Amino acid sequence: MKVILINGSPHAKGNTYIALHEMEKIFNENSIETEIIHVGNQAIRGCVACNSCAENGKCVFDDIVNETAQKFQECDGLVVGSPVYYASANAMLIAFLTRLFYSTHFDKTMKVGAGIAVARRGGLSSTFDEMNKFFTISGMPIASSQYWNSIHGRMQGEALQDAEGLQTMRTLARNMTFLIKSIAIGKETYGLPEKEPFERTHFIR
Repeated sequence: MKVILINGSPHAKGNTYIALHEMEKIFNENSIETEIIHVGNQAIRGCVACNSCAENGKCVFDDIVNETAQKFQECDGLVVGSPVYYASANAMLIAFLTRLFYSTHFDKTMKVGAGIAVARRGGLSSTFDEMNKFFTISGMPIASSQYWNSIHGRMQGEALQDAEGLQTMRTLARNMTFLIKSIAIGKETYGLPEKEPFERTHFIR
């Protein structure tokens, strides 16, 4: 079993990394393989709606999105971490997630997702909500913790002083581990939920 952790901060070893690494330690203790992928410092352009991915099976822009796609398909869980900018996630991260989710056409049902937000003070809840939308549109259960998945810190390393935030990360990782293992048993015993043909409608007709 494997969880991919996406670091959406420009800083490879900043407070977002501290939060992800706190989770990573719990995953490893529970025999969950992990990989942290740093995307927040890369020049990732947004989707241009060319729909080439529908024909080619990958994004037309051959960058870290395509590099991550296969890992996303093979993993059991996805954690996305971002610092808060103007009550929103890092724009590079959102461009990455938009193209990753849109260009990958494999079934994401029952892969477990979790978003975590890191801030000096405010904007955490809106950023957390923004990241969760990628999971819920894809049939991915969302792992929860003892509080909203957030941690505080401004200067590099300050998140280590947020005892409650660190505990929230550890609890989140334990709950996510339980979900991943339980879903694996459920898939083996019952299979995935039945899917109806998609009824795609538009508001104008």
